[in-house]
Amino acid sequence: MPAEVAAAAESVFPQLEALLPHVQKPIQYVGGELNSTVKPWESCDVRWALMYPDAYEVGLPNQGVMILYEVLNEQDGVLAERTYSVWPDLEALMREHGVPQFTVDSHRPVGAFDVFGLSFSTELGYTNMLTALDLAGIPLESKDRGLDHPIVLAGGHAAFNPEPIADFIDAAIIGDGEQAVLDMTKIIRDWKAEGRPGGREEVLLRLAKTGSVYIPAFYDVEYLPDGRIARVVPNRSGVPWRVSKHTVMDLDEWPYPKQPLVPLAETVHERMSVEIFRGCTRGCRFCQAGMITRPVRERSITGIGEMVEKGLKATGFEEVGLLSLSSADHSEIGDIAKGLADRYEEDKIGLSLPSTRVDAFNVDLANELTRNGRRSGLTFAPEGGSERMRKVINKMVSEEDLIRTVATAYGNGWRQVKLYFMCGLPTETDEDVLQIADMAANVIAKGREVSRSNDIRCTVSIGGFVPKPHTPFQWAPQLSAEETDARLEKLRDKIRGDKKYGRSIGFRYHDGKPGIVEGLLSRGDRRIGAVIRAVYEDGGRFDGWREHFSYDRWMSCADKVLPAFGVDVDWYTTREKTYEEVLPWDHLDSGLDKDWLWEDWQDALDETEVEDCRWTPCFDCGVCPQFDTWPQLSNSGKKLLPLTVKKGS
Repeated sequence: MPAEVAAAAESVFPQLEALLPHVQKPIQYVGGELNSTVKPWESCDVRWALMYPDAYEVGLPNQGVMILYEVLNEQDGVLAERTYSVWPDLEALMREHGVPQFTVDSHRPVGAFDVFGLSFSTELGYTNMLTALDLAGIPLESKDRGLDHPIVLAGGHAAFNPEPIADFIDAAIIGDGEQAVLDMTKIIRDWKAEGRPGGREEVLLRLAKTGSVYIPAFYDVEYLPDGRIARVVPNRSGVPWRVSKHTVMDLDEWPYPKQPLVPLAETVHERMSVEIFRGCTRGCRFCQAGMITRPVRERSITGIGEMVEKGLKATGFEEVGLLSLSSADHSEIGDIAKGLADRYEEDKIGLSLPSTRVDAFNVDLANELTRNGRRSGLTFAPEGGSERMRKVINKMVSEEDLIRTVATAYGNGWRQVKLYFMCGLPTETDEDVLQIADMAANVIAKGREVSRSNDIRCTVSIGGFVPKPHTPFQWAPQLSAEETDARLEKLRDKIRGDKKYGRSIGFRYHDGKPGIVEGLLSRGDRRIGAVIRAVYEDGGRFDGWREHFSYDRWMSCADKVLPAFGVDVDWYTTREKTYEEVLPWDHLDSGLDKDWLWEDWQDALDETEVEDCRWTPCFDCGVCPQFDTWPQLSNSGKKLLPLTVKKGS
């Protein structure tokens, strides 16, 4: 290894350590967590820096980064280290003292790695990416990078439309990352072993030719006079017209993380998590995660049992989260919950299902989940306030279902229920939103009746709806921030004015402003990159945090740069798109047939519901035949027997 390369990768901790007494949360930057991995730099020929572009407390529990970290570090000759966004107090000091963006594992400069991979679960992390690039000494735009800069790679849900950040990234991977990062590692390793022929262009071309890594620089976007996209065309031979998503089948073969990281500082989730299945076929029209992760792939009951057992031993956590988009939908969820509760009864290990559908909930399951841990509040997400809205969004839950479920919960000792809704859904009226207050009042009334107590609470939590790519609502107009706020104000007044039940109803909501920025970034095209850069240069950071987010800054930057392109914020957000329009992400293949999505959008406007294809015939969304992947259900009939403790000698 050339000496200069080794020197470039030396730890910056000596410089960093001097700065830490002057910042608010120094513990977030020191590394050394239980189960973290540090490999000798010299022993590896491909090196990854993995980033979740948010603060440590949000980034560390992220499953995606944790899984890839472990998958890569298991390989000989490959190392992966983690980096997170630094808070503004440390950023200022790092700039002042010339300390670059560093990894928390061995405090090496991010700029010294071969790949800088960022996982975006939300678009509001884009300004944080630019901060990290700048601190790392990596040119913000891909066209300005040279041979010795890392390949900047985007992944995660937001990467299904990476066009707003096309200027800043070298590559994007859509879909599951486990196998994809290994394939990418091999291509980079071979290229480096050959002496890096053809430079940066050549390695990116090799990645593009696989058909499953998107290289934005190899595609030109042509526009129509009215601002819409005319077409997206490859500008190199051998580059595919469409890039396909990755799908990992048979999750039992990928039991990650085997050694979950245990945070040093307080984080948003203090628990060990196991992904019990991936994908969802409920068909909620607003839900990007459910659409892009098809088909359903269930982990077997024995596979889950093994992961929980090993994970608890490796971490010492006292709570296990059974993760999925709709965890109670696992074919064997009852047996999983009972088996784990039996197994860990003496250890007082708590179990949680972070997401439960009203119609998949039953009290037996809830009792199993709370047997060993504390009885927390129950959370359900009807999403739409009225029956009509729930038909529009294909959330097939009636008010009767909800009242019946909460009656069972209140009758079995629960005292608190949280209900999630969205505001600004397609075709929604004031009346639809005001019905949320009626539903909450009915929940309280039922709770008082069955529990024979007035000590009953119901919290209503409301988020603004943002139409997302690769969903039936990708064509839908978004409700403006002003209209969202006005609608929520009417609802608040109605709840507060309810003399009988109002005091028992908690009301939490997000105003409409962050939703507009998220809408701009989620359905934007390459022209939005100029807005992101302007916001970053104006000091925009941590847009997902209320205390740092500035709507005015985003709007004023958009007003400055977008007129040159003949478009504005409303053009991207509140305008309804047509069938003929080329959408910025049409050349990225999630497997979903565009005509099927359009038909589902028409069904939404007609208030027509569609069943779940896991248990009913196929609806031809396109995913399964396209990638030869079919739902994998776990119906094994096996039980998780309690493990017997062997008495040591």
